[in-house]
Amino acid sequence: MNVALIAHDKKKLDLVMFVKEWKHVFGQCNLFATKTTGTLIEEKIGLDIKTFNSGPLGGDLQIGALLVTGDIDFVIFLRDPLTAQPHEPDVSAFLRICDVHNIPLATNVASAEALVLEIEKHLKK
Repeated sequence: MNVALIAHDKKKLDLVMFVKEWKHVFGQCNLFATKTTGTLIEEKIGLDIKTFNSGPLGGDLQIGALLVTGDIDFVIFLRDPLTAQPHEPDVSAFLRICDVHNIPLATNVASAEALVLEIEKHLKK
């Protein structure tokens, strides 16, 4: 399973804690992330992760390209709906690409948990 992990600044700690809780699942996946998020996960949890640029520098779009080519199976993108993002057009394009290519996408911890349960089920097959 190829899983992209992205989080806005105010959600990065939430994502790190979430990945730590589900390390037994994420440890069996190929992980991709934007730079700051991926670096935090590597440092705090010790999982290998392929990183791209930070979101405002185009990292969302780099991962979006992998969505288009079918190289990402699931996306967890913890968004901060209460803070304006300087790269909002990129975020919107990323979400649209997930919809166009029918990629499962979680944008909050509750939906991320449902998605991880599905990933865990696929890994057991």
